Amino acid sequence: MTLLPVLLAGGTGSRLWPLSREHYPKQFLALTDSNSLLQNTALRTQALPGVVAPLAICAEQHRFVVAEQLRAVDMTGARVLLEPEGRNTGPAATCAALLATELHGHDTVLFVMAADHVIPDAEAFAKASAIAIEAAKAGHIVSFGIQPTHPETGFGYIRAGAAVSVDGACQIAEFVEKPPLAKAEAFLAAGDYYWNGGMFLFRADVFLDEVRRLEPDMLAACQKALAEGSREMDFVRLHGPSFREARNESIDYAVMEKTDKAALVTLDAGWDDIGSWNYLAKLPDVDARGNVARGDVMFEDCDGTLVHGSHRLVTALGLTDTVIVETIDAVLVASRDRLQDVKKIVTRLKAAQRSEAVARPRVYRPWGWYETISLADRFQVKRIMVKPGEKLSLQMHHHRAEHWVVVSGTARVTNGDKVFLLGEDQSTYIPLGHTHRLENPGKLPLELIEVQSGSYLGEDDIVRFEDVYGRTPVPAGMP
Repeated sequence: MTLLPVLLAGGTGSRLWPLSREHYPKQFLALTDSNSLLQNTALRTQALPGVVAPLAICAEQHRFVVAEQLRAVDMTGARVLLEPEGRNTGPAATCAALLATELHGHDTVLFVMAADHVIPDAEAFAKASAIAIEAAKAGHIVSFGIQPTHPETGFGYIRAGAAVSVDGACQIAEFVEKPPLAKAEAFLAAGDYYWNGGMFLFRADVFLDEVRRLEPDMLAACQKALAEGSREMDFVRLHGPSFREARNESIDYAVMEKTDKAALVTLDAGWDDIGSWNYLAKLPDVDARGNVARGDVMFEDCDGTLVHGSHRLVTALGLTDTVIVETIDAVLVASRDRLQDVKKIVTRLKAAQRSEAVARPRVYRPWGWYETISLADRFQVKRIMVKPGEKLSLQMHHHRAEHWVVVSGTARVTNGDKVFLLGEDQSTYIPLGHTHRLENPGKLPLELIEVQSGSYLGEDDIVRFEDVYGRTPVPAGMP
């Protein structure tokens, strides 16, 4: 048996704003330990039987972050499936099953899961997964039911039915939409209702047969999108027009609520979807008054106050049930009972075309990252890190000149018709219109300060002549 983890890594980055952004949603954040949620999701699957390197599904703008984070935790052979736009989990799972069939065979077992959830009890997760794998091998399409801990109104529910032939699995008697509080309380008391955690496990051929029967147009669109797409390195890019023909639908509505092959496996492993900043209150380091500090934080006479600091000292005085999240370019202060409305703030920021809704100051690229230190009229200062052995594209700018100062490491610089090395504390000047390239030939990260000056400093002022990452000649925002 081959088990392929499928990591759904889409998202808008609004729930945990300002730490998460549209270009850096929560699955890329390290919230519980030194690994990101995406990395922990991938690592969680590696102890399961027959597992191979995961397949991540994400948007084009997230592709290099996904690839780099998986590489950083030694997920050699991981692939990234790029969606031209989000069409919900139905088309995503269908494309994953088609690709899995091509790569590993018709009887490949897929484990489809969100990349931004937390499951701290690894042993319980492995035990439930083993049951689900056996049920999938027997021809069931398995959904995981999360053991509820309180009457939650923000999740859908699944009611357990009669047992099936696989010990530990059962039929699904009913899917229930997000209930009002009274119903949620009744579900909790009944004991046979579970939260719908959005995790699925199935054999590729079984799932595709059901999609063919229940959603033939979706299957046809996905087949066409994969066949007419493109491939480069470990990226599989779906054909946009074809993929947009697939109906925007979830696995639940497209397949699970209609099929007679659905089965349920329960999971009691501390699952959490980290739906808001209230997740901080569930961490083990809550003090005697219900306060939680992440970063350099000082409380004075506070109760139930949650603070996540990133770049400076944060002090809180006389606050009750308040959340403070500090980043280098934005601060959120909110009442804990209003955290679901953070999306309203993000919506307003986007309407005002504020960059704080979209990107963080540090922008990740396949070669490393850069972050803006200072920006004003006619000049910009950036800090740049280039990974060992990597290089930026061979490029030029029409409207700006650049000064580079090496802080650490060694740089190989192409500047016009000259190629030379720079060490620490050495610098060079790139005149406007000069062809240039920055490379790191060493074994340590290269860090430098770049000072740009000119009439226009936008990231779309790039003419790219050569690029090892297969990027197009002049893509906005991708140096």
